[in-house]
Amino acid sequence: MSAAPVTIDANDIEEVAMVTADDVRRVGLALPRTYEFFTSGRSKLKVRQIVYVGFSRDELQMGFGYPKDARDGLIESDPETFFPPTVSDLRYQWVCAHLDRLDQVEMRELVTDAWRMCSPRMLHDLPEMEPPAAAAWAAIDAEEWDQARLLLHPYLHFTDGAVRLRGRTQVLRHLRAAPTPKPPTQVEIRDDQIYRWVR
Repeated sequence: MSAAPVTIDANDIEEVAMVTADDVRRVGLALPRTYEFFTSGRSKLKVRQIVYVGFSRDELQMGFGYPKDARDGLIESDPETFFPPTVSDLRYQWVCAHLDRLDQVEMRELVTDAWRMCSPRMLHDLPEMEPPAAAAWAAIDAEEWDQARLLLHPYLHFTDGAVRLRGRTQVLRHLRAAPTPKPPTQVEIRDDQIYRWVR
């Protein structure tokens, strides 16, 4: 007896790809200097004291940083997905979206661009670098040395301007004693760890 053919409805595919607040958190919390903050029953993602993503109480919608002068164009491009913030928030660089109308790629782009609006320019290229570059730099910046050790290859080649070091232990010793380096401009990854760090 042969098995009946399996059919997939297009609506089922959309539901699988539907963005949730947890998807947004996963993307946002992977960005350097981001932390989650709760206020009035709502979750927000912040860099320092600046909110760049905020969720509705039911977490079906999110507001996010977006250039005020481009906000109307975004809303007009897809009014079923995007909508303006409350009247009191119109003065801010902010727009809102229904999460179930976004796909994963678009959400990642919107969240990353919102993060860039409130983070130092030197960090802006980190999300585009091969993992674990952003996570390694964030661990170094936060002085989380055990986490940094896991992300750096034992035979790490580290170049930061005139500083040239070899070996994870030597690099970590240097980093503990020096100011946080700027993020790398190039990395080479081996065994899911940074083998070469160049700035």
